[in-house]
Amino acid sequence: MLRVDLAGEFGASRIYAGQLAVLGNRHPAAAEIARMQQQEQRHLDWFDAELVKRRVRPTALQPFWNVAGFALGAATALLGPRAAMACTVAVETEIDRHYQEQRDALAGSEPELEATIAEFQAEEVEHRDTALAHGAESTPGYPLLSAIIRAGCRTAIAAARRV
Repeated sequence: MLRVDLAGEFGASRIYAGQLAVLGNRHPAAAEIARMQQQEQRHLDWFDAELVKRRVRPTALQPFWNVAGFALGAATALLGPRAAMACTVAVETEIDRHYQEQRDALAGSEPELEATIAEFQAEEVEHRDTALAHGAESTPGYPLLSAIIRAGCRTAIAAARRV
């Protein structure tokens, strides 16, 4: 569970890094993206420390997530700020679902972990809602773009569980 969460937070951080590399500071959405990236970094730092504490190995796919996350962020930002936000909606929708599954599985067995996941989940939902408010759904081809990114997220989650 922690390995997957660390991988997801790392991937999200890299997506935002790719988006900011393309958008820079010239678009109003960049400030929101930078704020979301800071929250993802806080999540990443927490999961990283928790893996060390519990002696859980990170996914061997970390180098792949590094490149793939940045590339996805940069590619969507190249399509425009709304497409970058559409990427955020897709990713955060899957992360919300994933975190809820984890909370359901924990069912009170690890209250501190469950509370932290709930806190992070709320922030991920806020990221999704922020992206929607920035016009994500008005991106040309939004349903297809969203479906592709969401499928990629589900695949990444499944891979991180195993590798």
